[in-house]
Amino acid sequence: MSEQKLQSQTVQTTGHAWDGDLQEYNNPLPVWWVYTFYVTVAFAIIYWIIYPSWPFGKGWIGGLSSITYVNSDGETKTHSWNTRALLMEKLNKADAEQKPYFDKVASMSYEQIAKDPDMNGFILSAGKALFSDNCAPCHQQGGQGKIGFFPNLTDDDWLYGGTYAKINETITNGRHGYMPTFSEVLSPEQIDDLANYVASLSGIGHDAAKAAAGNTLFHSDTAACYYCHGADAKGRQVIGSANLTDKVWLWADVPGADTAEGKVAAIRTVISNGLNKGVMPTWGGRLSAEQIKVLTVYVHELGGGQ
Repeated sequence: MSEQKLQSQTVQTTGHAWDGDLQEYNNPLPVWWVYTFYVTVAFAIIYWIIYPSWPFGKGWIGGLSSITYVNSDGETKTHSWNTRALLMEKLNKADAEQKPYFDKVASMSYEQIAKDPDMNGFILSAGKALFSDNCAPCHQQGGQGKIGFFPNLTDDDWLYGGTYAKINETITNGRHGYMPTFSEVLSPEQIDDLANYVASLSGIGHDAAKAAAGNTLFHSDTAACYYCHGADAKGRQVIGSANLTDKVWLWADVPGADTAEGKVAAIRTVISNGLNKGVMPTWGGRLSAEQIKVLTVYVHELGGGQ
């Protein structure tokens, strides 16, 4: 092998040596790596110029890129690029795309919306999004609610009425259900009699003698249950009192009890403690009239409204 070829295959050193034979090699970086490094440096400099980057004084270098959007107050703002401004811009774009549909919703009756295939698709899409953002935290994602807390919107049982007008009224103005605490005015035996009577209305196993006494108490001025639930115990939608004969349970967790005694006990607990948690907030000041109308149709369809 020639001396020139041998030298070309020998790793070059910097010429430094320690302890006689410890040398520092001179291995250049691969050319592709060097150029890649230069490209990343150039990209970083360009990025710093276009987008917000380094802290500067009490702020930062804003960059040349900016975003114009309309805020929640209807004011047009121009801001240096940031993720919040980008989100607002995307929301503005989405609102602009949906506006023709919301305008159409505002101009149509509920019956016309229900019969329009194109609007049905919009209601399903926009209504689902509105429901997920505003209603699902309480009524659950599918609208099935939670016994003891929030009504089931899929069972066609409407405390305040299931027409379009009533659902719209409920969403717009909110609701505040209430039932007094009967443990303060009735004895434990009387409450037990009432619980057995209510259980009998839904065909739940009960003590017949106690149910008969509960029937008398229910329709008397001592307990006065019929004032709210009606003489037929089918409730009054004008005040949102429950129908006690339809086997639909909102506050008493009757379905969760395995035995007849457990079901009666669940009813007894509600009668004894009363209710003051059937509160739904007012959405009239949070959502537009068009959004509430879309939600009304969406909720109406969840339970096959009236």
